[in-house]
Amino acid sequence: MKKIIAVEEGLSNVIKDSLAGAGYKVVKPGGDEKVDATVVTGMDMNFMGMQDITNKNPVIDARGKTAAQIIKDLEARL
Repeated sequence: MKKIIAVEEGLSNVIKDSLAGAGYKVVKPGGDEKVDATVVTGMDMNFMGMQDITNKNPVIDARGKTAAQIIKDLEARL
């Protein structure tokens, strides 16, 4: 079964296409599907370093990373 990855709006289609090509199902955050991990831009990070965590799934900060690095992070954490 494919792992479902929520990808924040604002990330390039190259990243989304690379994730899909690596066998992941790419969805938008906040949907009805249960996701296995979320990839974010890092732009919404709280300046105090605090976040509201609604699940225990990995959150990958894509800031400054290539698609290959994001996939490597996902593979290590899933």
